[in-house]
Amino acid sequence: MKKTMMADMGNLWEDLRRQARQLENEIDLKLVSFSKLGTSYSSHRDFDSLPLTTNSSSAQGDSSDTAPLLNKASSEHMFDTMAMEISQLLAKLTEINDRMVEYTQNIGSTSPSAALMHTLQRHRDILQDYSQEFSKTSANINAMREREDLLGSVRRDINAYKNSSGLNRRSDMFLKENEHIRNSERLVDEQINIAIATKENLQSQGKLLTSITQKVNTFANRFPVINSLVQRINMRKRRDSIIIAVVIAVCIILLILYAFH
Repeated sequence: MKKTMMADMGNLWEDLRRQARQLENEIDLKLVSFSKLGTSYSSHRDFDSLPLTTNSSSAQGDSSDTAPLLNKASSEHMFDTMAMEISQLLAKLTEINDRMVEYTQNIGSTSPSAALMHTLQRHRDILQDYSQEFSKTSANINAMREREDLLGSVRRDINAYKNSSGLNRRSDMFLKENEHIRNSERLVDEQINIAIATKENLQSQGKLLTSITQKVNTFANRFPVINSLVQRINMRKRRDSIIIAVVIAVCIILLILYAFH
């Protein structure tokens, strides 16, 4: 019974190793194709970014030598499909390695041999190398795709700007002229508002002076004695001024006569 269990365990280990080697070989082939696809994708991107030449014959010769076999859409589709397939294979290989680890832990009371542990470690190292290589290649291609998408968007914007440059210039001129007209209208409106405010201020001051004059007249009519007193004071001031002027004139005449004699 014990020998039968040991034989079954040995068969399980060999089956796991066989599955691991099969997946490793398949992943290795897929990674090689994936790397070539990345190179083809990069070459296609570089070809798309080449400037257009004026010589048609030279352009055809260069394109026949450097043009990739795959166009952009098919290469991107193949890249996504192959990346998904490799991810699934790596997941299966990871599962097989986990089952091999469980086998080493469940072989019984005896500790696993050094050869068995070495084999297990070798399969785990291969899985790690394949995972790193797949991640590196995927990251490089994704970086190229993002860079080319950014450059393509900038190139499309430049072409759109060049195609619509004439229309944009006319539109800019019309917009500037319209803005100048609006600014002129705004200045005229401000001047009209200032004139209206000045007129209203003068009218209010005129009304205030009229009301003050009416109040003074009303006050004078209400007190006639004060009005007559003010008139007498003014007449006396005028008479005093006349007397002073006559006295000054007589003094000047006397000084002149004295000077000549």
